[in-house]
Amino acid sequence: MPIQIGAKPESSFADPLGLLSDCHRRIEKFLRHLTLVTEKARGGPLDAEQRQALETALRYFREAAPRHTRDEEESLFPRLRAAGSADAQMALAALDALEADHDAADAHHAAVDQLGRQWLDTGHLSPGETDRLAGLLARLTTLYGWHIGIEDTQVFPRAARVLDAAAIRQVGREMAERRGLDLDTLPDLRLRCPTTRDMPPA
Repeated sequence: MPIQIGAKPESSFADPLGLLSDCHRRIEKFLRHLTLVTEKARGGPLDAEQRQALETALRYFREAAPRHTRDEEESLFPRLRAAGSADAQMALAALDALEADHDAADAHHAAVDQLGRQWLDTGHLSPGETDRLAGLLARLTTLYGWHIGIEDTQVFPRAARVLDAAAIRQVGREMAERRGLDLDTLPDLRLRCPTTRDMPPA
């Protein structure tokens, strides 16, 4: 993975809220890759670069993104709901809508995955299938634009204020466990979502 001068370093398990935000950047990146491949190839033959981008993005949303959803719904959101402070209450109003977004995104991604795998297997999509894929990706782009904005600017900052260090660390520990890792055995505490070691170049 090339090093970008001035790029934000990867967050660590010690900063699970930062990790969640890092995952948002990957969601945006891989969704953009899917959109660009669809716009350029229009359901026709894929060149090697397009095929790799499509395969990688589909795998990200099929394998890694669901862990991110569980990180939020099973580790972060319940602790916010239990916090009880006035600041936490401001975040709670958004949580039900954010969880509904997760459900809608899952349904859209299932359809995108089916069409994408068909494209990879057969080498083409019909004009109607291509239009459907483009529409699904447009809806996901709109959905994530609102969803990620709320989480990055409202939910995560409030969580950083209302959750104590022990709760934050437990969120990080649970995130590690979902990926088959033991937080106490990681000397650098680092996590990619998924790890860059697990993903081919995009």
